[in-house]
Amino acid sequence: MCGLLGLVCASENDAARARYAVGGALRCQRHRGPDESDTWADAEVVYGFNRLAIIDVDHSHQPLTWGPEDNPTRYTINFNGEIYNYPELRRELADEHGATFTTEGDTEAIVAAYHHLGPAAVGRLRGMFAFLIWDSERKVVFGARDPFGIKPLFYASGPYGVAFASEKKSLLELLGTLGATDEVDDTALQHYLALQYVPEPETLHEGVRRIESGTSFTVAPGGELRTERYFSPEFRATPVSGPSGVAALHERIAEVMRDSVAKHMRADVTVGAFLSGGIDSTAIAALAKEHNPNLVTFTTGFEREGYSEVDVAAESAAAIGVEHVVRTVSAQEMMDTLPLIVWYLDDPVADPALVPLWFIAREARKRVKVVLSGEGSDELFGGYTIYREPLSLAPFEKVPGAVRRLLGKVSSAIPEGTRGKDLLRRGSLPLEQRYYGNARIFRDDQLRRVLRTFSPEVGHRDVTAPWYALSEGWDPVARMQHVDLFTWLRGDILVKADKMTMANSLELRVPFLDPEVFRVASTIPLDQKITPETTKFALRRALDGIVPSHVLNRRKLGFPVPIRHWLATDMYGWARGIINDSATEDLLDKNAVLGLLEEHRAGTLDHSRRLWALLVFMLWYGIFVEGRIKPEVPEPHYPVKL
Repeated sequence: MCGLLGLVCASENDAARARYAVGGALRCQRHRGPDESDTWADAEVVYGFNRLAIIDVDHSHQPLTWGPEDNPTRYTINFNGEIYNYPELRRELADEHGATFTTEGDTEAIVAAYHHLGPAAVGRLRGMFAFLIWDSERKVVFGARDPFGIKPLFYASGPYGVAFASEKKSLLELLGTLGATDEVDDTALQHYLALQYVPEPETLHEGVRRIESGTSFTVAPGGELRTERYFSPEFRATPVSGPSGVAALHERIAEVMRDSVAKHMRADVTVGAFLSGGIDSTAIAALAKEHNPNLVTFTTGFEREGYSEVDVAAESAAAIGVEHVVRTVSAQEMMDTLPLIVWYLDDPVADPALVPLWFIAREARKRVKVVLSGEGSDELFGGYTIYREPLSLAPFEKVPGAVRRLLGKVSSAIPEGTRGKDLLRRGSLPLEQRYYGNARIFRDDQLRRVLRTFSPEVGHRDVTAPWYALSEGWDPVARMQHVDLFTWLRGDILVKADKMTMANSLELRVPFLDPEVFRVASTIPLDQKITPETTKFALRRALDGIVPSHVLNRRKLGFPVPIRHWLATDMYGWARGIINDSATEDLLDKNAVLGLLEEHRAGTLDHSRRLWALLVFMLWYGIFVEGRIKPEVPEPHYPVKL
């Protein structure tokens, strides 16, 4: 797990100055790899690298050069991530292609696979990754990002060439040194306020974009970036019949999860696990303990009833027999730390759960260097409560279109906050219009109130329409899962997981987001995912006997945060100060934002999620645009030998 920088220069004359610029920009992402830092350059390509040493700790230094016997320096790779099937891949390459290796790590496996298999090698990688491979013979860079978007990769193009980075702040620093500047992207801002994250491939800077998940690319010096999607997930249900068929499905799920966790445990350093009160993280911890009897688990909570899973997590830890560490977070700690957290994020993510995640990652890093976590289970196995909505809205599907439109008009006349208003509104809409992910922060009518740059031409369907188009004919839950894989999962869940753990130089691994796990999960029929009583039905049955009974059918809360209460009490003055100090008048109606805060404080309406989205953006703007807010970034320092 590391941080990379790369620049494919527009001309040979740029390389010398670029190497100095790359070296300077590395400091912005030192937290991603405090163990080693290095640069490499030839006449047309410059690499920079920060390493967090996990596998083959004493070797596998990067940037790494590799090649066949007749040209041993042909390729140079910059690689962030982990390849969990690297031992098997190395053996295959050696046995079938005669590949030779000088390290014991996974980095050489990637570049050797590319040499022998070409771009198709990406489909053989079981892991999380973002990498650049410079082929000095063909004069081209080939790169890719993992299928689900676990590891980030930003890029920008200009007269200097094409630049890549694991962190946008490093890319901005590099571009600033090279004389490039960027403005706030109004479209991305409107998407952020609707969704609570900036959807791929956008960022809030106009000139910076992201390589999308499941995408490979090529770029030659002085040429344009060319991308190609190599992973297009499909949910194609395979019916199961009779008790034996159902039992066989559950057994396949248990087997593939056990195999995935086993491979995700591969490391030359200590591996721990995050543990909430839900089935996903508990399953991962229970399976991980099979490989590490001394496994340590970590959880976080708040000193407010209803906003903590500490007790359930502790009960789970005792049931599976692991050591357990708890970190409790206060409102004051959240207020004090949020500017620093926003700096680490690169782009705003208005998910309050990232704050406790930052604190528990910081606590975990005192004991371990790698943690396993349960992200991705809900998207693959049908775990979100909202996935049951097609069941509750089924009666609306029988209503003629004209009548459904009339119901929509009726719902708009009902006062805000009235019970049943949103159900009526959503029932009047087709799936493509009503569902755009788990977070629905601002509707268009609400955005008009606060966003000065609001455009009726910009909406959530800009983001979701391509993914709905690819899922025509699937059942509605599968279509929702498909949309979430490309929006909510990679825009919110995986961003906060990567940024908050890497901020603390901690590697997070997600065994549910494994190609082999997806291959099984994508075949689960609808009635084995969602029932009137529960979600993730097949997964729950598959984990019976692995997960303690008190967790098996419990709804997951994750890391719930009491912002609804705190923004009306402990955080009110802090929030008002952020709004008043922000120089976002050209983008936001600050009086309208203050009005939301006062309504929330009075208890008229719950604006907590909308206010949080606005506050996080204002902090982001103060850091990355105004330069007024300068969080004190700690130097990575870990006295415990891990």
